[in-house]
Amino acid sequence: MSAAPDRPDARPLRICFVAYRGNMQCGGQGIYLWFLARELTRLGHQVDVIVGPPYPDPMPFAGAVEHVENEMYWAKWFLRDWADFVPAEAPLRALRPLHFYELAASRLGFLPEPFAFSLRALRVLAKRMRAGARYDLVHDVQCLGYGLLPMRALGLPVVTTVHHPLTVDRRASFQRDVDLADAIGSMQFYPIGMQGFVARQLDRVFTSSEASADTIERDFGVARERLTNVANGIDTELFSPDPSVPREPQRLLCIGRASDPNKGIRTLLEALARLPEAVRLTLVDSADSQAAGWASELGCRERLDLAGRVPQDELIRLYRSASLVVVPSRYEGFGLPAAEAMACGTPVVATRAGALPEVMATGGGGETVAKDDPEALARAIRGLLEAPDRLRSLGEGARDRVVEAYAWPSVAARTADEYRRVVDWRRRVGR
Repeated sequence: MSAAPDRPDARPLRICFVAYRGNMQCGGQGIYLWFLARELTRLGHQVDVIVGPPYPDPMPFAGAVEHVENEMYWAKWFLRDWADFVPAEAPLRALRPLHFYELAASRLGFLPEPFAFSLRALRVLAKRMRAGARYDLVHDVQCLGYGLLPMRALGLPVVTTVHHPLTVDRRASFQRDVDLADAIGSMQFYPIGMQGFVARQLDRVFTSSEASADTIERDFGVARERLTNVANGIDTELFSPDPSVPREPQRLLCIGRASDPNKGIRTLLEALARLPEAVRLTLVDSADSQAAGWASELGCRERLDLAGRVPQDELIRLYRSASLVVVPSRYEGFGLPAAEAMACGTPVVATRAGALPEVMATGGGGETVAKDDPEALARAIRGLLEAPDRLRSLGEGARDRVVEAYAWPSVAARTADEYRRVVDWRRRVGR
């Protein structure tokens, strides 16, 4: 790939986002889509969105938001919702080619959404362009379906965002598997071959950390010059300190699902068992989390509070009231809880895993320890809880650095600069 120009054209751009899931509650891609699109329009760019279900919150700042149909066969299969698997009001619709593919693939244990959505998005995009819409660039959000490649044939540069490749999720799935059948299911579920192939063909792959860039390069085979770290964004207006919210002494907070081995919750509970009786942990995980059983085994169940799935305002209150946020992960493509905590002025103890050392070095609001080491984790937590002045200093000092690096306006500006470089490069090479 030829070097991009140093001074890209600064005119406003026309961007079409494609995202196979858009709701903020269904994963990080929904949050990323909504906030990045909003900030780009605030910078003067035109944004249209083609998005699949669950659909995003209203996006009044976008020029057009087109919802792409999807019968959600995979979600129904996952929930074993056999009664509603085929829509009763229009059962023959399941025989349409893409619907039938999704139905069959879901029943066989494959994830069909990225491929099917990419073809539907291609159809919508082509229709819009025939009607007169013009774009400078298409930005895919973690779909990486084969339908993106014909978009390039329409003459449009196509970039994608990958916070971490699905190979990371597949490795975590293998850790949960208990027999050969489970392992075979994990192997076939993730569309890694398709996503890796598509990623290698696109004009640029955006990611959120150098650690993620390394993983994408290694696992997907994407050339390093096609990878750009633009970081992840935080709504630093919402995630902010509030002196009126009192800190709860000896209160730890962790956001993570015990069912995901990458989150390191078992290690955190082993550390909690080593800490003084006064130390309590709030874990933002489902009420039926297996963390409760682990804590009982370790003799610290009475000091574990399961918060369930909390709305955003309650999550922010938890960040503000905690003495310390703990991120015990075994891998993170970015480490949003660490950055959000520091934006709220709360210090962090995190593991040296994935992108967490980068985020912690940027914010400077805490300490890092080796992953999978409950003794080291307990020692770092105990040391900070016993030094309240240092605890307060770490929290207060991190806020400004996190805002500078991760506030959405900064991330959007960096992303727009990369758009221009990609557009200008495509024009120069004539393809």
